[in-house]
Amino acid sequence: MADDDNAFNKKLNVSNDLQKVVGESKMSRPQVTKKVWEYIKDNDLQNPDDKRNIMADNTLKPIFGKDEVTMFEMTSLISKHLTDPDA
Repeated sequence: MADDDNAFNKKLNVSNDLQKVVGESKMSRPQVTKKVWEYIKDNDLQNPDDKRNIMADNTLKPIFGKDEVTMFEMTSLISKHLTDPDA
């Protein structure tokens, strides 16, 4: 179980586009998720008609690749911007 915890909290390389949102070049997946949600809430980017959808501003659009994504889509799109420094 400890190995899973370490893998989960491992610091990953953050793409330049995602760094504009989270402010760091290396972060764990949970830290990135937390920072992205802070950014979404601070910038009022949840669709008011359906809070499960996130509207991309100019900073999020390069990460999402489109104007609006669901919360579930967002997770997989963010993953594409995280790379293992040991790979």
